[in-house]
This record gives sequence, C-alpha cells and structure tokens, in this order.
Amino acid sequence: MLEVGSGTGQHADFFTRAMSGWRWQPTDADDANLASIEAYRVEAGRENFRPALRLDVREQDWPLDAALSPAGGVARYDAVFSANMVHIAPWGAALGLLDGAVRVLEPTGKLLLYGPFRFSGAFTAESNAAFDTRLRGEDEGWGVRDVDDIGREARARGFDSPEIVPMPANNHVLAFPRRGG
Repeated sequence: MLEVGSGTGQHADFFTRAMSGWRWQPTDADDANLASIEAYRVEAGRENFRPALRLDVREQDWPLDAALSPAGGVARYDAVFSANMVHIAPWGAALGLLDGAVRVLEPTGKLLLYGPFRFSGAFTAESNAAFDTRLRGEDEGWGVRDVDDIGREARARGFDSPEIVPMPANNHVLAFPRRGG
C-alpha cells in the first residue's frame, strides 16, 4: 500500500498493526509530518511500516521505495490510499494523485480515496457544506470535491468508475479499480 499524504502517520500506525501482511509505504510533502511519521514508525517497530518518503503529487517522478522496484523498473503497488487530501489541496494536487497512481499501481490495483465528497453537486450533510465553505475561505483552491469530477478525471486516466462505500461522519471511500484490472 502506498499512502499519499500520510499526515502525522496515524493511519500507517493503525493499518500496519491491523494488517500485518501488508507493507505500508507512507509519504508526505511536509517536514513536520515526515518527522511525526518517523516517530510513529520507530515506536511501532513493525517491519511492514516503511520509512516515510517525501512526495509532492504534482511532480512527475515519485521517489518510491527502492526495495519494491525491479531492476530498472518502477515500484508497483497493489493499492494507493489517500485520506483527507483531495479537499485540503488545490485541484491540481488531486489530478497529480490520479496521474501518479495510474503510473505506480499494478494492473489489478485500486486507488482508494477517503473523505467527504459531493454527489452530483449535492452535499450528503449540512456539516460537509459548512466544511466546504470553511475550506474555501482558507484557500479558494480547496474544497469538498464532487465524485462526478473526480470520476471523470479518473476515467480519463485509465480507471473505472468507483465503488462508493459510505463511512461514518458523512465520509466515503471511493475505490477506483484500474480499467480492465
């Protein structure tokens, strides 16, 4: 699993404990988050919790774990996971995430996005509408993204339409399989 935008490292810590058979590769672009992830990793002491890598999704070349890369090849992941990133970043970062995910996923891999979403322009809860207003007030490039927009861009990059899984607190997981995978 490649986690994009790992933040403090809490997801990596939880999932490496709960899913010991999965190797979890956290990434982030922020120095403070990278330090926090490393602290979680060291305290956890789990081999499947890989050292965090710096990743800016807008960059073409993603610096990935060399242990996963075949000689001269690109690391391939079974899944790419990103929680609460696409709404707290410019739209270009969401597009960069889609571009990068299709490059590093196995042909049968999935891109998993977690967070609040709009559906055909509609919010699933008033709290998500208020959150969207707050985000756009902080940065006009941020905001709760619409599944239609993300789905259109994902399909243009080789993904199928997402499976949509409702989650607590008015969030959802969007699971985008690679087309034909």
